[in-house]
Amino acid sequence: MSMEKKKDIVMSGIRPTGFLHLGNYFGAVRNYVRMQDSYTCYFMVADLHALTTLNETRELKGHVRRVMAENIACGLDPDKVAFYCQSHVPETAELYLLLNMLAYVGELEKTPTFKDKVRLQPQNVNAGLLTYPVLMAADILLHRATLVPVGKDQGQHLEIARDFASRFNGRYGEVFPEPYAFNFGEALAKVPSLDGAGKMSKSENQMATIYLADTDEAIRKKVAKAKTDSGGDPGSPMPESVANLFQLLQLVSGEDVVQKFTADYAAGTIRYGDMKKELAEGMVGFIGPIREKAEAIQNDDAYLRRVMEQGAEKARASAKVTIQLSKDAIGLSYI
Repeated sequence: MSMEKKKDIVMSGIRPTGFLHLGNYFGAVRNYVRMQDSYTCYFMVADLHALTTLNETRELKGHVRRVMAENIACGLDPDKVAFYCQSHVPETAELYLLLNMLAYVGELEKTPTFKDKVRLQPQNVNAGLLTYPVLMAADILLHRATLVPVGKDQGQHLEIARDFASRFNGRYGEVFPEPYAFNFGEALAKVPSLDGAGKMSKSENQMATIYLADTDEAIRKKVAKAKTDSGGDPGSPMPESVANLFQLLQLVSGEDVVQKFTADYAAGTIRYGDMKKELAEGMVGFIGPIREKAEAIQNDDAYLRRVMEQGAEKARASAKVTIQLSKDAIGLSYI
């Protein structure tokens, strides 16, 4: 009888603050959905991480419910993956404590994200901010994950997690494999902002970002206001704002539509008003079903509770094994 090959373990954290947008979908969630059939996946809503910057937590419950509902509406299947809240897995805090013994204050103070946060919130430089990379390492190492889908901005935190894994293994014995960045070997899709400046963001210009919770009317209004620099002569380089529109069109419309407007642009006969209408309808068709499904899930308390409990159970089963291995390696097993 042939033994089934053990699947590699994927772990990724999802921030519970802000609304998910098209950039999140094409940059992360779409890949999560693809990963769930080929790998053992742990996807975590990072509610404890959020406490480092949130002074007001009354809305946290709503944020967590919405981000879970939106991910499920995009195709994440709680039956195929462990989809859980960080605070529902107390073993996270236990590993965080053990790893803090291996973390040096000097190296944590040099982390770029810590320096940024000190600048942004000088009145709230809490120890959680300083040790944020340690908690992130605990999230990853808790499942002994080897594959971590991360954007470039999180690359240094992943390096720190690798450092902690090798530091622990060197001091106490081999427990943790080294985790690596993983995105199916592809460049992550960068979804441009509608104002022609950078990429879509949860917090920058809300009128330039298409959210998965946006109404059809809001989507049409935002796209209508999208920036379009008029191009130069046919054959001249395409202005960035126009290239952005084409990039967005490719994400949500059929190839025939993209080809039509590409040909019009080349011929110098493109009508940007028509192109934006086509883009808006493509986005409405794409986002509408996700928004409606997410709203239905958010209104189903029993289902969301079941998802959270099921996710926590799967995550804790993995976490308990890791904690026991860690304690055995350190010498904290006395009975």
